[in-house]
Amino acid sequence: GPGQAEMYAGLQELGVANGEDLKETLTNCTEPLKAIEQFQTENGVLLPSLQYALPFLDLHGTPRLEFHQSVFDELREKLLERVSAIALEGKVEERYKKLEDLLEKSFSLVKMPSIQPVVMCVMKHLPKVPEKKLKLVMADKDLYKACAVEVKRQIWQDNQALFGDEVSPLLKQYILEKENILFSNDISFLQNFFSPSPKTRRQGEVVQKLTQMIGKNVKLYDMVLQFLRTLFLRTRNVHYCTLRAELLMSLHDLEISEICTVDPCHKFTWCLDACIREKFVDNKRARELQGFLDGVKKGQEQVLGDLSMILCDPFAINTLALSTIRHLQDLVGQDTLPRESPDLLLLLRMLSLGQGAWDMIDSQVFKEPKMEAELITRFLPLLMSFVVDDHTFTVDQKLPSEEKGPIPYPSTIPEAFTKFLQENRIACEIGLYYILHITKQRNKNAFLRLLPALVETFSDLAFSDIFLHLLTGNLTLLSDEFALEEFCTSLFDGFFLTACSRKENVHRHVLRLLLHLHHKVAPAKLESLQKVLEPTKQSGEAVKELYNQLSEKLELRKPSPAEVTETPSMELPLPTVPTPA
Repeated sequence: GPGQAEMYAGLQELGVANGEDLKETLTNCTEPLKAIEQFQTENGVLLPSLQYALPFLDLHGTPRLEFHQSVFDELREKLLERVSAIALEGKVEERYKKLEDLLEKSFSLVKMPSIQPVVMCVMKHLPKVPEKKLKLVMADKDLYKACAVEVKRQIWQDNQALFGDEVSPLLKQYILEKENILFSNDISFLQNFFSPSPKTRRQGEVVQKLTQMIGKNVKLYDMVLQFLRTLFLRTRNVHYCTLRAELLMSLHDLEISEICTVDPCHKFTWCLDACIREKFVDNKRARELQGFLDGVKKGQEQVLGDLSMILCDPFAINTLALSTIRHLQDLVGQDTLPRESPDLLLLLRMLSLGQGAWDMIDSQVFKEPKMEAELITRFLPLLMSFVVDDHTFTVDQKLPSEEKGPIPYPSTIPEAFTKFLQENRIACEIGLYYILHITKQRNKNAFLRLLPALVETFSDLAFSDIFLHLLTGNLTLLSDEFALEEFCTSLFDGFFLTACSRKENVHRHVLRLLLHLHHKVAPAKLESLQKVLEPTKQSGEAVKELYNQLSEKLELRKPSPAEVTETPSMELPLPTVPTPA
């Protein structure tokens, strides 16, 4: 076929006879057998000792092709070894000259499957493959596919669109993987989205593949960062910020100084990475991080855009917020005000920078967001007063009560708290982490007290996937409370269901929670929830799938009619009457 012809076309250029030549010889000769023998002699392996060995192989029924093939394979292996050796020996210019000559000679045979590996190996070892050859490779899908990543990098660095086509599916896969973890059916307070260490996360398939594609090529690294910035701007999806940090740290792990030394965020990210590993910003590292922020020089403010993206990584926000809550508790014990704690102020400064990432990159105005004084003078003291309320309540419970009745837990929330959660992004983030904190402590009173403040929050943060993922995990610690109608009404009717119909993701998280805890929920409540949570025509596949899983589980729990009739009349349970809403 034409494929064959094209494949062996290069042989003639090199003065090597091919099938066409043999056909021609046979067409124009009188004694075909003699002609074949002569062709074999002229084009066979030129080793004197072979002329006696070959007839011997013929006697054993070994086809000549098989023999030639094995000789060829052996030679190719030797040649590949030789190419790799040339790439390492002698003076730089000389060794590359040798390889370029070899490429010149062999490139015409690149279509021959048997020779292709050799040509590819030569190109792989050339730091600069001639432009003409790169263009030929690029124009041919199969050749491009067969290329070593070293050659592809040379193609990519001048073809952003082609590189984008290669990177794009990886970025999609990365975002999907993150979302799958957030929506996973395994709910636990021990294992959550933030459990894997940074080092473990960097071993992920996408980060490893991107690291491999970039190699030591600063131009490609910059392109990937540009893609991540653009996608972050387009989608506001914070997982792109995580990837930005993971990629840099993956190159750091491999000690690729060519890139690490030119990325101005390297040392900051490295220090922050250590904090994320400990899930806490200690004083020594706090000083170091502050040094980087204070050290941003006039004219280099653009680096703030990059630093803000690093700080917008949910893993960074998580670490900063957890550290903030811990600091606030310490301050209560020390009787110190938030504004008197430089460490706390630094945490807030970094939270502000991270939360302002999108606006900064969008507006291209590179300056640190102004910290609102009220956050420090009013909101944080409010949170501290909640911590005090808990201490007081706990102590009161333990005091012997003579004439006074039990002291009720404070049930109202200061209006200022609700207002802060609605209007101030940083306050909202810290407030949500405080609620996660009390849930983890199984502090049901405090949880029910603050829950109403979550219905309306800054840009709906209380209905974001990361918060709901963490909240559902922590709620498993309060699983026994789900038997109480009142608790369920506060949690479901008072919070989740207020957003279920307008936010598909909330619908998913409620179903995840019920899949996990349905056996704990008050039966009457469960029944009404099953009705309310039924998917609509507009619901996505994920919601329908979860709802079906839940229905199947509940079906299995229903007693069969036979069992019901056999219950002795004395022990019939009283019908539960749902309380009117």
